Amino acid sequence: MMLDTSTLRVALAVVTLTLLCLFYFITFRRTRSPFSGWWCSALLLFLTGSASYLWDGTVHQVWANPLGNTLLVGGAGAMWAGARSLRTSIPRLWSLTAGPFVTGVVSVFDHPATNDWSGGPVMLGMMALMLGLSCRELFLLDVDYSRVHRPLAYGSALLALFYLGRLTVFVIDGPHGPVFVTYFGSVVTTLLTTMILVLASFTMAELSNEQLTRDLRARATVDGLTGLLNRTAFVDLAENELRRLGNARTTASLVLADLDHFKAVNDQYGHAAGDVALQTFAAACTASVRSTDLVGRYGGEEFVLLLPGVSPERAGEMAATISRRLQEAQPNVEARLPTVSYGIASTGPGRVDLQALIASADAALYRAKTLGRDRSVLAASLREEQTA
Repeated sequence: MMLDTSTLRVALAVVTLTLLCLFYFITFRRTRSPFSGWWCSALLLFLTGSASYLWDGTVHQVWANPLGNTLLVGGAGAMWAGARSLRTSIPRLWSLTAGPFVTGVVSVFDHPATNDWSGGPVMLGMMALMLGLSCRELFLLDVDYSRVHRPLAYGSALLALFYLGRLTVFVIDGPHGPVFVTYFGSVVTTLLTTMILVLASFTMAELSNEQLTRDLRARATVDGLTGLLNRTAFVDLAENELRRLGNARTTASLVLADLDHFKAVNDQYGHAAGDVALQTFAAACTASVRSTDLVGRYGGEEFVLLLPGVSPERAGEMAATISRRLQEAQPNVEARLPTVSYGIASTGPGRVDLQALIASADAALYRAKTLGRDRSVLAASLREEQTA
């Protein structure tokens, strides 16, 4: 005997509620990862949205049907936000609320009291769009992000295509046509959704753990204020890079930078202004270097750059570019931005000790300070290179 739609929806609600409780108490409360939070939100929205459809065929259908459509689209939007949080910042609020809002408005004006498919085309289209965006975010992750994100991406793609098929057949065949009822009706959709939710929830735990691990790893290697490498991470990466360059008999330049009279900025404008100065200088460095260069905060107001394959003269030009970008940011910053002094040391062919290279650059930096600051000095000959 085939189960009717209402029975299947009750079963889906029970399964979703069970998954929500398990995922919240076992995964979210342990990891507190953004991804697990968004997935809990998605499950809650799917649960309440599916439950709303149980009022279809009653006097409450007039509000239950638009509410169900709105909540389901909101759940798909939460899936998109969760998938995006694995890679970058979540979508803006209007991007997440526009779909559910439009779906709800259209459903309300599509005679929901008598039409149990009120707003159907819009709801199906929005579901296909949100699920497709979730699929895209998962495919944009690094191949080695986790063992499960690619299968989950394929599952999202399958569900997005299914909803796109539902929309197409809905428009052509109608919600009560034989093709739609047989292959894309509520019974088939409920069974497919239940299966995918169960499979997805088991993979979501691993993705939440992976997101937490990567976040902890990033905090251990990145300076919290500037977003650059911290000292330990820079030293580790720079030593590896110097070994590689030594084996390839390729030279490099190391730049040690120090913000001039930084204490005066803190004393005159406050520590918040000092933080802005550090962040602005870090942004100038990031905008001036290549993707292959290493940039780190060495300590306090001191920064360090390792530039593979760059001559000392070219490193001096890059230092001048960084200083120019820093001063160009002055109109957007209330407090006075400091000037910068640079010490530049270069390697020769063969292996080079990082600490010896840093000591050489530090001596050049000291010389730049004694010569009046706001300049770069090459360690090899202590030759001045004015940057201002």
